[in-house]
Amino acid sequence: QVQLVESGGGLVQAGGSLRLSCAASGSIFRINAMGWYRQAPGKQRDLVAIITSAGSTHYADSVKGRFTISSDSAKNTVWLQMNGLKPEDTAVYYCYSNILDHEYWGQGTQVTVSS
Repeated sequence: QVQLVESGGGLVQAGGSLRLSCAASGSIFRINAMGWYRQAPGKQRDLVAIITSAGSTHYADSVKGRFTISSDSAKNTVWLQMNGLKPEDTAVYYCYSNILDHEYWGQGTQVTVSS
């Protein structure tokens, strides 16, 4: 079994920064990709950013230039540095991992940006 444990959410004013962390533990043989999704109330869960084992990254258009995803494969950890936060970034952020083509999700961490 694989567990994803997130940390770093919270309340911040518009223009501020937060850093999310996610550590994977358990039966990990090979991580294909790790990333972050978010879900605002009444909306679907959308991709925010993802990083592959080869280091390739992909960002949602709405966060390009403001968010940066990084990872440490030795620690099975992924981070999301969020700068220039906007009220529309308010959502529950979920860590995601693809391990041997199986998908795993964290429990979610709330990010609230006040105007």
